[in-house]
Amino acid sequence: MRIRSGLFLVLVALLGCHHKRSARLIPQVPPSPVTVAVGYTETGIASWYGHPYHGHPAADGEVYDMEKLTAAHRTLPFNTWVRVYDLDTSKSIDLRIIDRGPFVDGRIIDISHAAAREIKMIGPGIAHVRVEVIRLPEVLEGMGFAVQVGAFRDRRNAERVRDQMQARYGSARVVMRAGNPELWRVLVGSEPTETQANSLAERIRRESPDGMAAFVVRLDSVQG
Repeated sequence: MRIRSGLFLVLVALLGCHHKRSARLIPQVPPSPVTVAVGYTETGIASWYGHPYHGHPAADGEVYDMEKLTAAHRTLPFNTWVRVYDLDTSKSIDLRIIDRGPFVDGRIIDISHAAAREIKMIGPGIAHVRVEVIRLPEVLEGMGFAVQVGAFRDRRNAERVRDQMQARYGSARVVMRAGNPELWRVLVGSEPTETQANSLAERIRRESPDGMAAFVVRLDSVQG
């Protein structure tokens, strides 16, 4: 009887361990992004841009003037006003979103030369900031989203990645970002919501053997 009881306890323990190991393999569903509204905030790295983009059309069609108080963001609607707080210096500046970017992984906003000068960011080049939406445009137009997986100076490299992404995910394109030098961006997918685009970005990162950087951009950043 003692032997049978011992075997039963061992079996229960093994089943319990197996259950725990299986439970850890259940994928966790990421939370949906917060709907953008007045008061919405993001925290991350800001950079600034001037030449060679000065005098060229921004993503919203107006000519970018690096001496005006404007900024580029990947997904906020054009004509959204944001307040950018430098968390290290406590300086802040109010800026209007007219462009798309930054197209560097890990950064959340590109501000104009004038804005960088106001908050003493010219020298460091980047800053740890909090971005807060303080005013939304009166008209919010529907717009799709894609996932950027790379930006290349050599178009052939961009086209090679485009072909790989297209074969795996069904939709990919190469678009040019004007400048000196020009950059060739690879965008994957065309999703109606930011939530769906975030799911695609997570899938690409998960399935990439080398941890490919993948982040969501708004399709009105496409200029090619």
